[in-house]
Amino acid sequence: MARIDVVMPQMGESITEGTLSKWLKKLGDPVKRDEPMFEISTDKVDAEIPAPSAGILAEILVNEGQTVPIQTLVARIETEAGVGVAPPPAPAPVAPAAPKPALAAPVATAPPAPKAVTPPVPPVGADESMEARLRRKSTPVVRKMVAEHGLDLTAIAGSGLAGRVTKNDVISYLDQGLAAEPAPAAAPRSPAAGGSPAGVHIIPGPVVEPWEGDKVEPWSRIRKLTADHMLMSRRVSPHVSSLIEIDYTRVAQIRAKRKAEFAERGVNLTFLAFIAKAVADSLRKHPMVNSAVMGEATIIRREINLGIAVALDWGLIVPVVRRADELNLFGLARSIGDLAERSRTKKLSPDEVQKGTFTITNPGGFGTIVGLPIINQPQSAILAVGSIEKQPSVITAPDGTDSIAIRTKGILAMSFDHRVVDGANADRFLADVKKALHEFPDNA
Repeated sequence: MARIDVVMPQMGESITEGTLSKWLKKLGDPVKRDEPMFEISTDKVDAEIPAPSAGILAEILVNEGQTVPIQTLVARIETEAGVGVAPPPAPAPVAPAAPKPALAAPVATAPPAPKAVTPPVPPVGADESMEARLRRKSTPVVRKMVAEHGLDLTAIAGSGLAGRVTKNDVISYLDQGLAAEPAPAAAPRSPAAGGSPAGVHIIPGPVVEPWEGDKVEPWSRIRKLTADHMLMSRRVSPHVSSLIEIDYTRVAQIRAKRKAEFAERGVNLTFLAFIAKAVADSLRKHPMVNSAVMGEATIIRREINLGIAVALDWGLIVPVVRRADELNLFGLARSIGDLAERSRTKKLSPDEVQKGTFTITNPGGFGTIVGLPIINQPQSAILAVGSIEKQPSVITAPDGTDSIAIRTKGILAMSFDHRVVDGANADRFLADVKKALHEFPDNA
């Protein structure tokens, strides 16, 4: 008999930890190779993790809700049935390897002593303790959140190994409405110099208490991350919105003609695919809309990677269609359908939700006439698709006479970062999207 270790996988190059959100198997359950064993949630994506081998789930070492570093041992599979199943011991934090420090899991009580691990060798002349170094160090994700909110890392109570600050600690700190103080080394700029004082003061929200009969639902990890991202985006980017009405009558006719053809090849042809094609082609003509802000400079992206927002029961996720401008209508429709389906079944990889350059969200799918979305940072613009419906419309004939006709119409609304996208640029972009949809080719 043999036991197979199951570890927290690294779901992407920049991912250093994951939260075991749900066990799909119970202690003692048989498992098949590649059968989903548990669900994890990272900074980028939720995913189901398959079993590396067939056997019996003999040990569970990490409980639901725990956040642990990558490569942490979370379970063991016994490869022979009928053997005794060990009870799950209290999970112990895993000490980080010397070259790549990793976050440890939060613990409520003093953890059992970890196995002996050779500690990192301190630099020559260093006089601070290992605990102080571990607390001072943090992952890129934590440092990014601290910088975005103007926080002082030393002011946040850490729940990780040796008091190290984890991402959940930062989220809890923000949830409590605590004000961030300027870092000791950062000298505030005077208003006379054209700047604002260093540090951002988080204004706490109103105190809200549940009433009798109310149901309190704690936020999921993805809900917390979404809320944090949206607050940051509203504060960072001066949002401006432009709206344009689209006549989809020609698109509707092409869709009706080609829908069966696409269905035979396993693809659902939606209006969203046509819009994505028009957007991708128009972004090449308007590179400033396909940009990002880097300090006091603008990065004009070479790639056109469309993020497609997908509403889930447990939150929102934005998978990305890479190099969308290189795809035809069929390729876009297939990619959008595939990413949406795998978003709902938690089959996405972290790489598939990164490096978007422009986002499309579709509230019109629920009947919303128009929506004014929040920019998906660090992008500079986002497009919301309103409901597409038949409406009476004034049609002007070539001889100049007007008549009322039934047309398929809808609203596109774009929010953009006014620091880098001027109103004229945004309007020209929308005008080109409109033209592309009004003149959509039959064989795109």
